[in-house]
Amino acid sequence: MIQVIKKHKGLGDTVEFMLEKTGIAYAVKMAAMSVGIEDCGCEGRKDYLNEKVPYDRKDSEVLPRES
Repeated sequence: MIQVIKKHKGLGDTVEFMLEKTGIAYAVKMAAMSVGIEDCGCEGRKDYLNEKVPYDRKDSEVLPRES
């Protein structure tokens, strides 16, 4: 079976991918639901990490290197 992996925009997508593959994402969602929390905040954290650590240099600000 061939699995197509979407291009990760940044660190958030990579973290999400790893958590889903290991089953941790499912466990967190089930734990949150069991205590009555509908949104565990995963999507917000993913967006934040993608914004702060993007993989596409065009979208990120490159700071000058200090000598």
